[in-house]
Amino acid sequence: MTEERRVVRQRGLWFEEFEVGTVYEHAPGRTVTEADNVLFTTLTMNTQSLHLDAAWSGRQPFGRRLVNSMFTLSTLVGASVAQLTQGTIVANLGFESVAFPHPLFHGDTLYSSSEVLGTRPSSSRPGQGIVRVKHVGRNQEGVVVAECTRSVLVWTREAAPQ
Repeated sequence: MTEERRVVRQRGLWFEEFEVGTVYEHAPGRTVTEADNVLFTTLTMNTQSLHLDAAWSGRQPFGRRLVNSMFTLSTLVGASVAQLTQGTIVANLGFESVAFPHPLFHGDTLYSSSEVLGTRPSSSRPGQGIVRVKHVGRNQEGVVVAECTRSVLVWTREAAPQ
């Protein structure tokens, strides 16, 4: 006699599972290292001294190098994938707003959350819907270091490819 197993596959949410007002707190947090910052900065051809030159940055208002804000944004959005869009996204449609109210520094840990702001079925793509999400990143002290609002196109459960 063989036992039937239950299989659970990690995935994001189908369009109909998103509820306006729900806040998702993503785990784990991500401690950012100097290596992360230098690698990302150089891979993306960003030669900004604020990210690469410790001596020069030490004489600037923050007194040290800053983590590249595009790394912060990418990590903020990336932290939401497993919970929200893994395998259920059709496309990232765009960002309405992006803000960095406080810098992130080497050794800081970025904690991320996402709030569902709105949902609507796509008028041009049956079986898909548009979800507006506000992502917020805080450092280990709870200080907001990044915020963005973006729209994503996601599958409905019924229409998703198998």
